[in-house]
Amino acid sequence: MTFSSSLTDDPRPLVLDTSVLINLHACTFGERILMAIPNAIVVPNIVADELDTETGRRNGDHGFLHGLVAQGKISIVAMTDEEYDLFAALTSGTPSLDDGEAATIAVAARREFRAVIDERKGRTQAVARMGGEEPGWTLDLLQHPAARRTLGDADLAEAIYLALREGRMRIPQERGDTLVTLIGIERALHCSCLPNYKGLSKRGNYCPQ
Repeated sequence: MTFSSSLTDDPRPLVLDTSVLINLHACTFGERILMAIPNAIVVPNIVADELDTETGRRNGDHGFLHGLVAQGKISIVAMTDEEYDLFAALTSGTPSLDDGEAATIAVAARREFRAVIDERKGRTQAVARMGGEEPGWTLDLLQHPAARRTLGDADLAEAIYLALREGRMRIPQERGDTLVTLIGIERALHCSCLPNYKGLSKRGNYCPQ
């Protein structure tokens, strides 16, 4: 099985969006994955606030983030005035972004860090605001060579499956076939966020777009 990550040779700090943190927690291997990756990890305070809710505390997302903060792996940062100006533009424009995505892009763009965002609107705006550079995906973190060495192939497949099933992780369209092969058709049938999920059938057929 061939694995690839757009973050492999990028040493810059990574700025994680809210959904990325949720996916990492959902996969149950998130702490090991982030601790293995050599990059510094930054989370805007607005993203941290999105997890500081009754739901976020109950399901463990808040504790997951702050556990990594306590270990020194993640830094929660406040936006500068310049970053806040970009944040305001992104949340008030058309189409508008949610606060977490906008904060992630603002911090990454102004500090020349690498954003990690899964949602389509956020990725489109990140490309526009960062000179055409594509942000990373949650999947790029899971498939980072350092994470793969730490987990091994079996646990990596389990992490991807859980991120898809429990976190509803978004992935690039072109990687759908590879991931179905990796996790197996039976488990893929439980992952309705997969590209062209309707192409999966009980008989084990997968029809990529």
